[in-house]
Amino acid sequence: MKVRMSLQTKFMLSVIALLLLLVALIILVIEQREVKAIFEEQVNKGLTLARYIAYLNLEPFKNWDEEGVEDNIEEQMEIDRELVYVVFYSRYNVFFAGSSFIKDFEEMYRYSNLGDDVDEMDYLYEQKKMVDKKTGQILRILEVEVPIFIEGSTAKWGSIRIGLSLEEVRAEMQQTRLMLILIGLVGFVIGGGGAALLARRITGPLKKLLEGTIKIAKEDFSQKIDITSQDEVGNLAQSFNEMTYKLLQARERMEVAHRKLVQAEKLASIGRISAGIAHEIRNPLTSVKLNIQRLEKSEHLDEIEREHLSLSQEGIKQMEKAIKELLDFTRVSELNRDRFSIEQILEESIKTLSNSFELKKVVLRRDYQDGLPEVYVDGDKLKQVFLNILRNAYEAVDEGGKISLSLSLLKEKSGDRILLKVSDNGCGIPKQDRDVIFELFYTTKSSGIGLGLAIAKKFIEQHNGSIRLKENERKGTCFEILIPLEGGK
Repeated sequence: MKVRMSLQTKFMLSVIALLLLLVALIILVIEQREVKAIFEEQVNKGLTLARYIAYLNLEPFKNWDEEGVEDNIEEQMEIDRELVYVVFYSRYNVFFAGSSFIKDFEEMYRYSNLGDDVDEMDYLYEQKKMVDKKTGQILRILEVEVPIFIEGSTAKWGSIRIGLSLEEVRAEMQQTRLMLILIGLVGFVIGGGGAALLARRITGPLKKLLEGTIKIAKEDFSQKIDITSQDEVGNLAQSFNEMTYKLLQARERMEVAHRKLVQAEKLASIGRISAGIAHEIRNPLTSVKLNIQRLEKSEHLDEIEREHLSLSQEGIKQMEKAIKELLDFTRVSELNRDRFSIEQILEESIKTLSNSFELKKVVLRRDYQDGLPEVYVDGDKLKQVFLNILRNAYEAVDEGGKISLSLSLLKEKSGDRILLKVSDNGCGIPKQDRDVIFELFYTTKSSGIGLGLAIAKKFIEQHNGSIRLKENERKGTCFEILIPLEGGK
């Protein structure tokens, strides 16, 4: 069976294996160098100690005072506990004097290993194992032998061999090995942690990319990878972000095109239906209207009958208005553009509704930026847009309500635009309805058919502008309308 591992796990295992090998090699090399240095230090110590003992015993040795030499040897061994034995050899390379311990090992001390043709700097050393015949303990010994020269003589007078215990040296070597292993473990842990962080840094963006591609496969194009580096991984993340952005734009364009197609089909269907309805209703409706007008002129009607006829006349006007709005919305009309002052169009719209504002005691607040340039628009259609928005605001507020109007110029790279904000403190629009307020036939009023905002949106988009509902800081509603100065010309 194949074991599946993530890229991060593979990277970490590879780095850890490499670190383990590297740390082992470093420890091995350092351990060998340290052991060699410690051993050489012990050899140098043995040479120094042997020459020092030879110097101390030079007088009795010249006089062949065997007892004096052995007494001095025992005293020296009491001082230096590392000394296991000391042996002096005569010029004929035979045993002359030695410590009591070595006399139990005749085969080791009988003859000198140094030849006759040597100088003062010559020496011999060797590692040996001995078994203490009294305790049975295995002794590891460094044996060092140096020649002895008498002042005024060029020939070797004899030699001295000493045995130094290596137990302390072995303990020091063991401590050195343990220290190196500890250092290696610390280095391995630090290296392993660094490898984990590095693996996470490298594979983290890749993991995000994988998650992003999975979500893109599910048609979620809103993914974005945070770019934290300027290396290949960062370039890959940047390319991914560009790809998702282009995919999102392509989908939005497709959705817009689809909505426009659906809207066009809907408008075509509505146009055909509304034309038929208008033809079937207008003629009899006109007759009814004329007959009611004739009846109203009759002198034989009482007040109640005249009131009923007036209500019928208002109902006919409402029906005619609904038919006209429906035909205006479905009819494809060209814009009759000219240069207008946006303040003038807005003020004319306000003037049309001034009587209604006065009856309801609505307070209008104006905040117009000075020196606004003229706009290249269809004044009549723009006035109808403002009337629809202002009428909705008027109907939403209570008596004594407030409507705020704001005009400002936005300078942008794509072109300067006029921003109009219309805010009120009325009842507002429910959250669940905010996405459909510009749809055909959406209305919250019992007397409306839901064409006002749809017509406003259509006319604004004909000017290459936009209209949207914005969250109001307080209660009520706020519409933002953006109109290009040149109308997208």
